[in-house]
Amino acid sequence: MSSTELPSVPAAHVLPQVATVRVAEGERLRSVGLPGVTLTVRSRPPRREGLPPALYVHGLGGSSLNWSALMEQLDGVVDSEAVDLPGFGDSPPPDDGDYSLTAHARAVIRYLDASGRGPVHLFGNSLGGAVTTRVAAVRPDLVRTLTLVSPALPELRVQRTAVPTGLLAVPGVTALFTRLTRKWTAEQRVRGVLQLCYGEPGRVTPEGFRNAVQEMERRLQLPYFWDAMTRSARGLVNAYTLGGQHALWRQAERVLAPTLLVYGGRDQLVGYRMCSRAARAFRDSRLLTLPDAGHVAMMEYPDVVARGFRELLAEVEGRESDPGRPGAGTGSGAPTENSGS
Repeated sequence: MSSTELPSVPAAHVLPQVATVRVAEGERLRSVGLPGVTLTVRSRPPRREGLPPALYVHGLGGSSLNWSALMEQLDGVVDSEAVDLPGFGDSPPPDDGDYSLTAHARAVIRYLDASGRGPVHLFGNSLGGAVTTRVAAVRPDLVRTLTLVSPALPELRVQRTAVPTGLLAVPGVTALFTRLTRKWTAEQRVRGVLQLCYGEPGRVTPEGFRNAVQEMERRLQLPYFWDAMTRSARGLVNAYTLGGQHALWRQAERVLAPTLLVYGGRDQLVGYRMCSRAARAFRDSRLLTLPDAGHVAMMEYPDVVARGFRELLAEVEGRESDPGRPGAGTGSGAPTENSGS
C-alpha cells in the first residue's frame, strides 16, 4: 500500500563542501538515492547474523548521531540503522522543498520499501516520534514494534519553555533570530541546546561537548540549515491542526504495533503530563518514565531505554512463539518502570 506519495521534482540544489559528519567507532555511513530524496543512513553492524532490523528517526534539529549511544547498547539485540531526515544531518534537502510531516513520513516509508527491511523495530524521538507514529498508522506492514521517546504529539497547553521552538514556524521569526544571534559562537549555541534538551546537561562529557560543537559548526555552514529547521517546525505545527483521519492522535489510536512510550520528567519541549494521554491512545502500549531525563532520554540514559526495549522485544517474541499467550500491553498508562539512573 502506498500511503503518502507525491510527484517528485527534479533536484535544483548546489550543495557546498563542508566538514565531514562524525562517525562513531563501529558505525558506517552510506547515501541512499530514492525518488525525490537522498538519505544518509548510519548503520552499526550487528554483533551476529540474523538479528531483527531496527530503524531510528531523529527529532527537529537532530540527526542520526542522536541514536549512536542507544544503537551501541542494542548491537547484540537488533540490526540497527538510523536515517538523517531530508535537510538534516548529512542528507541534502528534498528535491521539492517539502518538509511537511507527511513528506518526512513518506521519506521513511520509501526507504523501508526500497530496502526491504520491514517490518522493523521503529524508533522515533520528538519530531521523529510524530513521523514514526504516522508511518506506523498508515503502513502497519512495515512496523513490528514502535518505541517513542518524547514524541511531538499535539498538546493543548504547551509548556512556556517550548514556545520559542514553536515560534520557528512563524514567518519572519527565523530571520529575526539569526540576526539577533549572529555573534553567538558554536559553543554558546550548543550550551543553549543542552540546557533545553537535557534534564541534566552536566551528564554530557567533555568529549561529547566537543563533538557537539564541531557538528554545530558544520551545520551552520549549510545554506539550507535554517530553512530545514523552519519548514520542518512549520510542518509539525500544521500537522497539529489537521482533523479527521490525518489527526496525529487519531493516527496514534490506529497504531497496531506494540508500543513503548518513553517520557522524561524534566522535558522542556514535550509535557511530561502527556504520557498518560499517550498511554491511553496507543492501544498496545507500555510506559517508561525517567524522572531526571529531559527531551532526549536515549542520549541521556541509553542503558535504561535499551533495557525497556529489550523487555518489549522479549514480550513480543514470547507472543509470537505462543499465539495463545495474552498480551501484557493494555494501554492503561501504568508505568512499567520509573528510573532516573
